[in-house]
Amino acid sequence: MAPDFRSPAATVRHGIVPPFLLARIARLDQDDYDHAPEAARRTLGIDGPFREQRGSDGSMPGLVRPSLRPELQHPVAGSAEPGSPDRLIFDAKGTEDLPGEEVRREGGPETEDTAVTQAYDGLGDTYALFWDAFGRDSIDGSGMRLDATVHFGQRYDNAFWDGARMVFGDGDGEIFRGFTGSISIIGHELAHGVTERTAGLVYQGQSGALNEHVSDVFGVLVEQRVLGQTAQDATWLVGAGIFTEQVKGVAIRSMRAPGTAYDDPMLGKDPQPAHMRDYVETSDDNGGVHINSGIPNRAFVALAEALGGNAWERAGRIWYETLAGDRLTPTATFAQFAAATAVVADELYGDDSDEARAVADAWESVGVEPGRVRDRMRRD
Repeated sequence: MAPDFRSPAATVRHGIVPPFLLARIARLDQDDYDHAPEAARRTLGIDGPFREQRGSDGSMPGLVRPSLRPELQHPVAGSAEPGSPDRLIFDAKGTEDLPGEEVRREGGPETEDTAVTQAYDGLGDTYALFWDAFGRDSIDGSGMRLDATVHFGQRYDNAFWDGARMVFGDGDGEIFRGFTGSISIIGHELAHGVTERTAGLVYQGQSGALNEHVSDVFGVLVEQRVLGQTAQDATWLVGAGIFTEQVKGVAIRSMRAPGTAYDDPMLGKDPQPAHMRDYVETSDDNGGVHINSGIPNRAFVALAEALGGNAWERAGRIWYETLAGDRLTPTATFAQFAAATAVVADELYGDDSDEARAVADAWESVGVEPGRVRDRMRRD
């Protein structure tokens, strides 16, 4: 029987830092750094089993790290009224044991730990975007408690969603800063949970790149909403400020200009393409999920800037309704996703609306042609 990708039991660990970047850091000369190469190797060792134990169809049937107690691997129903988040923050205290020690729950007093405060506030801001803009009550739509663990591992260079919680490392201090310091990263990880419980996009190839793309979209929309930025004002950077001053780079990814987020003598150049003519065929990174996501990322920015104003109001609504609707299969391609957004735009705003035309133009600008797929969806 094929796995149910919409089920939490079929979850995949989704890390914000791509494995190819960690591998590059791991190969750096240890003499040039105090911690970074060893920290990257340790991070790859922690994350590796979740990538390697994948079925031939791209599935990963419910892997759980041995340090995660079985009773804690499942999401918890929230107790707050709809419209209010229910957050619970844990501290792993530098271990790999999840979830860690409870340090702040919903409504509790602020602690002196900056990472705890950042995680708590970031989860609240992400909840607010989904509720206020799209009417979604938490990750599952039914008020699921938002759990997060900070200070995971020793100089752990990543943040991830594991199907039940968001987990944040403190970085190595030489290349990466603490991962709770970027609200777009917090929003990105929570959005993986939303995708898991809606379209269930398989984390492989084009559907996997769409999975990453959707998280990038909602991650930056959370940040833009908090900062009060319009589509034109926003930086469209994912993980801005996560690099230290030693790195020649502004973020992990740029949605507005894929391939320009970093260009560093040690880390290399950001490999993301911005057009289908440059699509990267690779078996690494689950078929390039963190690389080829640049193509739909650029399409979304083109749409948001064409429409103007706040990107979460129209462009974001089209993307959310596409994700939460019934037009996508778990193995959706770029063309199928584009076709679904075109149909949703027609339904929301009319087939001759500015929004519908802008969606078509945005996908055309990156070389994605929904064509017959869109026509078939309209007939269905």
